[in-house]
Formats: sequence, structure tokens, C-alpha cells
Amino acid sequence: MKALVYTDTNEVIYRDEPDPVPEPGDVLLKIAATGICGSDMHAYHGQDPRRVPPLILGHEVSGSLVSGADAGQRFVVNPLITCGQCEACDTGHSNLCAARELIGMRLAGAYAEYVTIPKRNLIELSADISFVAAALTEPTATALHALNLARLHSSRPLAELKTLVIGGGAVGLLAALLLNMYGCRDLVVAETHAERRRSVAEHVDCQVHDPINDKALAADAFDLVIDAVGGGITRKSAMAAIKPGGTFVHIGLMDSAGELDIRKLTLFEITLVGVYCYTMADMRAAAQAIQKGQLGDLSWVETRPLAEGARAFDDLDKGRTAAAKLVLIPD
Repeated sequence: MKALVYTDTNEVIYRDEPDPVPEPGDVLLKIAATGICGSDMHAYHGQDPRRVPPLILGHEVSGSLVSGADAGQRFVVNPLITCGQCEACDTGHSNLCAARELIGMRLAGAYAEYVTIPKRNLIELSADISFVAAALTEPTATALHALNLARLHSSRPLAELKTLVIGGGAVGLLAALLLNMYGCRDLVVAETHAERRRSVAEHVDCQVHDPINDKALAADAFDLVIDAVGGGITRKSAMAAIKPGGTFVHIGLMDSAGELDIRKLTLFEITLVGVYCYTMADMRAAAQAIQKGQLGDLSWVETRPLAEGARAFDDLDKGRTAAAKLVLIPD
């Protein structure tokens, strides 16, 4: 099969790879669409020691079964493979399973024509949803999981919270769209990239903020802050913006640099919530929201041929695309 392979820092190569062979309990999926995640870009930059080249990256995937009674049936994939037997799995926190695996991390991922996955990780798609839209299920589930945690830790419903989302990439934009769906209108999205700010303004009912050129946001002003970037500078901005008793939800994993204002966190009872991935319930809810059109027309998504994946990665690296999400399509 043809695949896009991460071979070295800042290098992915489109080349022939052996066809994957399913293990017992696995199925073979013909890939229709795979999104480029920020974590794939971290690997591309050589900043993720868990992803060791040569490796086929990619985990935001939709496609159809190759064989069996359900051959041709359309599915989206939950790429997080868990044991299903540990305490975390038993108590509804499968994303925290100690034995978890993610395709595209150690296992071969989905920048390819085919991928193998446990059958239990498939979510059936209706005929009226495109494969490209379905490929957004995984990042949508990440945003949805973050908002569910925020809801659990907040004293009031999400619709009532004055909210700041830092980062207008896919997860930040999807979080903002979900917040609109939940009824939140007192919403600010901060994004440094001018074209992404325009895209956010077009698709989300919110105020858009340029952290570089606009006047600084008021301190101690937001009930909920969602950091979808996860850098030292964004954590500092988040802690400055959060009001006493507020909730700071940390999704992004750009770096671990900088210091967190532990004094403010303690003296003003700020709730800090870390977010990792999603559960199967989150994936199903995300797929349903997309299938019902509750996140809009998704016209901010850009597609590229898988064969041109190296250029797609380079364009993202160099900031030559404004798209919050690039989706690769096998030939």
C-alpha cells in the first residue's frame, strides 16, 4: 500500500509500505480520510519521544471495512485502544487506561491506504455524512470531553459562563462551536494567526481577540478558560484571565515551559483540569453532533491528497495555510 511515513525530524515521505495484517479481533479498514493533528506536528518536529521514526502517523480517521459481513460499511475510528478490564476502563475513564495505545503513536497509523483496528473501536456512520466530516470526530471528542470536565467542575451551566478559548486551531475552534451549541454566547476566542481569526469570526458566535496586537484582555474576568495550545505563554495568559473560583481547562501539549501561577491558583481556589483524549461515549456523542450538522458546515476544513502530504506538513509548519484542519485523502 501507499503511505505517508514519518522518517526523520521535519520529514515525511510518501512511499510503499507492507499491507497491514489484522490481529485476532481486529478488522482491516480502507481509509477514506485522515486529519492532521497537532500531536502529529509535534512528532514531525521531533518533539514527541513516544513517536519514533520510521512510523506511519495519523489517528483522526474514517473509512470502510474491506471484508466480512459488513464489507463496505462506513465507519469512523476511535483510535484509542484500551484494555477494557482495568479499574479506569470499568469506571468510565477508559482514556486513562494504563495499557492504552493510540494508532499513529507506537502502532502504525492512518496516513495510508489501510489500517487495522479492533472491531470494538468502530462507530458506524450514516450514509449522509461525508468521510471528511467524519474524520473530525476525534478532535471533536477531545473538545467535548474537555467541556464535559469543565461542566463537572463549574458551579453554573456552561451557557452562563464567561469563557475564553485560547487557540483557534481545530480543537479550540471545535470547543467554541460546541459552546455555541450549548448556548454560550459570552465567548472570546484568542488566536495569533490573522486568517484563523477571520475563520473563527465567520463560523463562531464570539468575540475574536488578537493576543499580539489587541489590548490585553481584562485580568480576573473569565469564569472558564480553555487552553487549546498548551504553551508557557498561553498558560500564563490563562491564569491572568481566570477569575477567583474559576475553572482552567488545559488541553494543549505544545510544551511544558514556564511557570504556573500557583499562588493565584491556591489563594483564589482556581480549579485546574487536565484533559487527555476522550472516552468511547465522547466519540459517539461527537459523531452524532457532526452527523446532525450541529457544528455548522465545516467549510473551514481543507483537504489534500495523501500523496501531497509532505507539502501539507510543510505548509502547516511554515504557516502557509489558514485552515484549522487539514485532512489527507488517499488516492
